[in-house]
Amino acid sequence: MHPPTDEQVYTADTFRDGRHIALQAGAGKTSTLCLLAAGTSRRGRYLTFSKDIARDAAARFPDTVQCRTAHATAYAGLGHRYAHRLNSPRQPAWKTGQALGVLRPVRIGNHEISQRTLSHNVLRTVSRFCYSADRAPAHHHVPRLRCLEQPADHGQFADLVLPFAVKAWADPQHPDHGVMRFEHDHYLKMWALTEPTIEADFLFLDEAQDANPVLEQVFAAQRDHAQLVMVGDSAQAIYGWRGAQDVMTGFDADQLTLTRSFRFGPQIAEQANRWLALADAPIRLTGTDSIPAEVGDVDHPDAVLCRTNIGAMTEVLRLLGDGHRVALTRGGQQLATLALAARDLKEGRRTHHPELVLFATWGDLQDYAAYDPAGRDLQPFVDLVDTHRPDAILAAVAELSDETHADVTVSTAHKAKDREWPAVKIAADFPQPEGPDHGTPDTENTPAPLSDVDARLAYVAVTRARHRLDLGGLAWSGSAQQAAGD
Repeated sequence: MHPPTDEQVYTADTFRDGRHIALQAGAGKTSTLCLLAAGTSRRGRYLTFSKDIARDAAARFPDTVQCRTAHATAYAGLGHRYAHRLNSPRQPAWKTGQALGVLRPVRIGNHEISQRTLSHNVLRTVSRFCYSADRAPAHHHVPRLRCLEQPADHGQFADLVLPFAVKAWADPQHPDHGVMRFEHDHYLKMWALTEPTIEADFLFLDEAQDANPVLEQVFAAQRDHAQLVMVGDSAQAIYGWRGAQDVMTGFDADQLTLTRSFRFGPQIAEQANRWLALADAPIRLTGTDSIPAEVGDVDHPDAVLCRTNIGAMTEVLRLLGDGHRVALTRGGQQLATLALAARDLKEGRRTHHPELVLFATWGDLQDYAAYDPAGRDLQPFVDLVDTHRPDAILAAVAELSDETHADVTVSTAHKAKDREWPAVKIAADFPQPEGPDHGTPDTENTPAPLSDVDARLAYVAVTRARHRLDLGGLAWSGSAQQAAGD
């Protein structure tokens, strides 16, 4: 155990004064929350979305703090009434849609939207509503489909989907029966709509930068009777695509920071700070001098971190080809599903994969990826399938090892969040900003601006290393730092 830093001592003093706190924690968040809880006899609650994090916290906090996930808290408050519906069997989306009245395909412009696609997006609309702070499903909860990006096309699609989504949301309100599979997010949303009171003297909200609006709404509503402490790292807010939003910077509280890392030394902290600057983050990190850490080539990394699932598949195929035992974080199911979808298209069958559902043939997808700006992110997937074929990808997924028996773990940066390895290599699929004139990396002029999303994802990736970091696909970041003025 390290003695408390000055920042930790100041945070403890502020907590002791009874003030609400928003704690930007680049490091040391759990040890700091334990310090706060140990310094008071008041009773508290600790909330997070992850079961693993909640379980680890329960082992570290004093008995005066109850550590639960948001879903466990909602289950105790309301969800237990629906316990038998949670055990209902899975069923395909088209069958649920059929029960809700989705009975035939529709046409929007040049695209036929199948019954299955409509049904799937009705359920996705309900999920997006459950993540939100809204009181009823609305047009903005309806997902966008590739090839229906024009406002008029999407508006027509939303008009079709929304009435079924309203009907679908009414279904889980019945404790005893229903046609939908009852999900954990359903009772969390239903609980939030009751405007619950969480009985506690203080509340800790961990990983607040990735809190869904529904949880943030419940947490903020406890302000009048409980002291609130939200803790997280705004620079790690990388789940906006699933409804999460960074609520920390605008939270009405004392804005405090934790910047001393006991995971890595100054060289890795320097790399982290490059990305914090590019993401316009409110903190910079300080490494610990006594921890050995270096940035340079790593021939045998413990983990290879990628930006995308497609990049991860490319790394898996390369490493397997070199004779390594390879693990893929959270397995290869997503990649197998994409490969099966590609095989359907290449064999002349339509697919129901949500990313590829509107393409009739593989050729249509190739043209879209090559020539439509909205399809640029699909080009690596197309190249991967054209190079290796779907069956080779499926065979590679079948060869994956468990992490405990693997030489190297491949992961996306998203899935590596909250993890760490001794030696990390960054994969090649982190994009260098394009030049301002020619759509290619510009070596003579100032690079194009890097998006905040990519900067935050790079920050997460480089801070997973404890001792050795190979920048790999981020090796160009030195020039990006100069362009940011650091």
